[in-house]
Amino acid sequence: MEFMTGEKKRTDISVAELLSGRLDGEQVTMRGMVHIIRDMGEVSFLILRKAEGLVQCVCSEAVFQQNPCKEEAAIEVTGIVHQEQRAPGGYEIRLESIRIFSEPTEALPVPVNKWKMSTSLEAKLQYRTVSLRNPKERAKFRIQEGIVRGFRDYLHREGFTEIHTPKLVAKNAEGGANVFKLEYFHHPAALAQSPQFYKQMMVGVFDRVFEVAPVFRAEKHNTKRHLNEYTSMDFEMGYIDGYEDIMQMETGFLQYTMELLKTEYAKELEMLQVELPDVSRIPSVPFAKAKELVAEKYNRQIRNPHDLEPEEEQLIGRYFKEEYGADFVFVTEYPSKKRPFYAMDDPKDPSVTLSFDLLFRGMEITTGGQRIHEYPMLREKMEKRGMTEDGMEAYLRAFKDGMPPHGGLGIGLERLTMKLLGEDNVRETTLFPRDLSRLEP
Repeated sequence: MEFMTGEKKRTDISVAELLSGRLDGEQVTMRGMVHIIRDMGEVSFLILRKAEGLVQCVCSEAVFQQNPCKEEAAIEVTGIVHQEQRAPGGYEIRLESIRIFSEPTEALPVPVNKWKMSTSLEAKLQYRTVSLRNPKERAKFRIQEGIVRGFRDYLHREGFTEIHTPKLVAKNAEGGANVFKLEYFHHPAALAQSPQFYKQMMVGVFDRVFEVAPVFRAEKHNTKRHLNEYTSMDFEMGYIDGYEDIMQMETGFLQYTMELLKTEYAKELEMLQVELPDVSRIPSVPFAKAKELVAEKYNRQIRNPHDLEPEEEQLIGRYFKEEYGADFVFVTEYPSKKRPFYAMDDPKDPSVTLSFDLLFRGMEITTGGQRIHEYPMLREKMEKRGMTEDGMEAYLRAFKDGMPPHGGLGIGLERLTMKLLGEDNVRETTLFPRDLSRLEP
């Protein structure tokens, strides 16, 4: 009988082990995908692609003829490590044998071994499982991993508990008509637009909670910034003194994450030529003031006094970049009529809320604010909006039983990645986008 002990015995080495220099002159085994084959006659250069990077292998004609392989084959190679300054990382493997696990059965639909794929976004998305093998395409999602890792690590450090809320709901949390409706065992249901109700209820349990999960919006937008399913990084925190506490927490997350990317994702940042933003200080400006500033500086008429248009977001981002060198800006005190019922109104001016958006290089990536925590106040606002308790009994129950002052936010992961990388379309930073026309792959 065999027992699992958790000891992982590996016969193949990693890229880091190869580049450490400790294996120079030793026989090693490595597994990966064939990225490029350069046939030079008597020898061939076989570039092996692994998750950590590319490795140069030198193969004699005799060895290659024993097991000739194709580009994008999954293989195992065995050979001797040699120092070679011209090889990536300064080391290469001189092959003694090749073992083939699988090979492509037809020509690849996109040129993944090109440094820059001259391929349309539509083609990249249609053949996503292949196009993502390209090192530069793959690097985008390594950086996205770093953002999520920074979010989790920072909030754990700040005393938050990670939760997992349902995505099948009886009634949508945010209100409105932009929900995907479905039948749930002969009962009407919907896909959650947000974990809002659940994370608020859990503040009464854990004080501070967060979640990284998909959310769904049945909006018929077909723009470069909208998706119908995206990943939301949410947190909610109790016992706050004001909504400024939430903005400070997000600023801390951004500072922690940018440092993490700089130290542990430097290779990907360099590959994509990403310049990290300065997040040491993030300016904050009231909604009405932001509109006035851009209207005056850029001679633009204020057309919608209750919300920001995409062009206004871009101009606000431009204004604070030009005036303060800031890539991020908090826009605060949004009009109450444009915020959900649970948003706390400003006691000094009930026409505005204690809420904010965070703009990054001219695009909204975060919406957050302080919530109403007292049951009578919550019911009063619902009644003013003509709302009933139907479908929200469990949510309201938490407030009947007492809730601390609290607030939180939601960050669009794909948008944040998009603006960080300087991409023009949010689909570039979405593994498998879901929009008006795309449900596959």
